[in-house]
Amino acid sequence: MPPAPPVSAAADAPDHPAVGAATALLGAYRPGDRFLATPTRTLLAQGPATAVPDDGTPLPDRVRAALDRARRAGSARPVVLGAVPFDSTAPAALAVPREVRTGPPLRADPLVTLPADPPEALDWKVVEVPAPEQYARAAAEAVARMTAGEAQKVVLARTLEVSAPGHEPDPAVLLGRLARFDPAGYTFALPVGPGRTLLGASPELLVARRGGRLVANPLAGSTPRAADLAEDVRRAAALLESAKDLHEHAVVVEQVRGAMAPYCSSLEVPARPALVRTATMWHLSTTVTGTLADPGTTSLDVAAALHPTPAVCGTPTAAARRMIGDVEPFDRGFYTGMLGWQDSSGDGEWVVTLRCAEAVDGLLRLYAGAGVVPASDPLAETAETAAKFRTFLSAVGASL
Repeated sequence: MPPAPPVSAAADAPDHPAVGAATALLGAYRPGDRFLATPTRTLLAQGPATAVPDDGTPLPDRVRAALDRARRAGSARPVVLGAVPFDSTAPAALAVPREVRTGPPLRADPLVTLPADPPEALDWKVVEVPAPEQYARAAAEAVARMTAGEAQKVVLARTLEVSAPGHEPDPAVLLGRLARFDPAGYTFALPVGPGRTLLGASPELLVARRGGRLVANPLAGSTPRAADLAEDVRRAAALLESAKDLHEHAVVVEQVRGAMAPYCSSLEVPARPALVRTATMWHLSTTVTGTLADPGTTSLDVAAALHPTPAVCGTPTAAARRMIGDVEPFDRGFYTGMLGWQDSSGDGEWVVTLRCAEAVDGLLRLYAGAGVVPASDPLAETAETAAKFRTFLSAVGASL
């Protein structure tokens, strides 16, 4: 008997989703599967998947070709799912799964509010790379170089290497905790190499396409949240008035506008940012919407034009990349790249890979960064990275 044709589905969630539909997909995830939950849907791909080849042609064209091959092979609605590194010339981890199960968004499932099992009490070892004082010195060096005119902004990252003797981190358990920590965000677990899983909970949409409409939601300018409600409100209000953060945000929005403009017949950009909160941070946010000029333009066409935004690299891009290479003592890999899905119509959602970790060989490698501008306080930027680590550290049960 010939094999059944591949089945894929990235359809919109129903208007009245069944209770438990999204959390069932979350609970069915196992390491090696591909899982992505967004504010519009929950996707789970299990079983065989055909990798998008790395043949040197532009990534959006490779994805078009992979989806076309899947459609010719009998898939009614093939979907590409996976991740792209920060260095877009490095190999991506994108594939067309044989079967994709689709459900409503996690935030629409009341069962996601049920608490996850608490983390185990383990003797976690946390190694900071670079150490906080070294990171602060790197940020101070970046401030001096920008003051001299080398760049306007650079995003500097650091990592935590988290492990516990005799304990192998379970991506399925960590994914469940992350999803319940912030079900309105973008929660993911994706294979990115043999024995390597990229997982996290990003707050930032790079771009989405739905029919003839594009939406981007750049975040730039942020402050850690406070446990005290009155202080938390004060910090949010101060962020909205911070000249440093408003300038940082405006730089990002202007570049997003410029990258999207060639693909759009019209663009709508609010004059001032709004506030977005996660469990640990306040962010300045602007929702940029556009109407496609060419219906053949795919979500990944636009995502590739946007990546990397100044929110994760800096500006000008070449100068910021050079500074990152000079001072960051590690390869970012998939951190600050992009991840998401696209179907054969060109619709899709691509997310900035933030608040994430790679699980490999019994080790969790966590990533966080902060945008540095000439007005930055290096110690404040160091504290910002520590606050951003809290999302994942809470899921692990570790602390700095």
